Amino acid sequence: MKQTYETLSLTPQDDHVLLVTLNRPDVLNAMNTQLGLDLVNLFESIAMSPGLLRCIVLTGSGKGFCAGGDLKQRNGMSSQDWTAQHVVFERMARALLDCPLPIVGAINGAAFGGGCELACCCDFLYAAENAKFALPEVRLGIMPGAGGTQTLPRAIGERRAKEHILTGKPFTAAQAELWGLVNEVMPIEALMPRALEVAKLIASNAPLSTRQVKQSVSRGLRMSLGDGLAFEIEAYNRLVATEDRHEGVRAFNEKRKPNFQGR
Repeated sequence: MKQTYETLSLTPQDDHVLLVTLNRPDVLNAMNTQLGLDLVNLFESIAMSPGLLRCIVLTGSGKGFCAGGDLKQRNGMSSQDWTAQHVVFERMARALLDCPLPIVGAINGAAFGGGCELACCCDFLYAAENAKFALPEVRLGIMPGAGGTQTLPRAIGERRAKEHILTGKPFTAAQAELWGLVNEVMPIEALMPRALEVAKLIASNAPLSTRQVKQSVSRGLRMSLGDGLAFEIEAYNRLVATEDRHEGVRAFNEKRKPNFQGR
């Protein structure tokens, strides 16, 4: 993982929690090629070598989370260049979805197009009261291509997702909470403290356990119940011989806070 990125701001909160901020505030953090490349590099690097990290918070700088694809950069693009750029965005979405660490989204404003898709790649979301979501690609002659037709229906249901993807109309943070996309809506000033509080709570738990939980839930939902239960047991059994499992039991019996090492 690089220490600095052209389009991202990385702010470690401690050894275990990293705040990742999309940092193109002048264009509402619109996704250009470099932003896609930076996110691919960051999240693939974390997947290969997380080090001490245990949880990530993803947000946007300025007044919005992410306005979607940078249409100024795309203006006049050849079909070949457009496709080449989109391959970057495809890898970006997969890098977030495949990240072994939990990702908490802190949606601080508009999450449109690719920005909505980025939000849907997080494990769960908190949103500011003024946040809005939309997948308006059909109004531009394209369609969601960074996972939106798959992740949004899984979050809010097939029929509601089809309504909003086919019309391109936005929906509010309150609606997103009611439909299950957002876990909690709050005033903007409470958003980051809340997201970081929960990220630190996650990071205080056994890191191997949280990674196995994320994998078991995410993959299990794509399986039959029987196959999901079998996958869960495989994930569970990988934890039995870990030092963290022994430490958790010792700490409980010794009435102290466990010191998990990820081993």
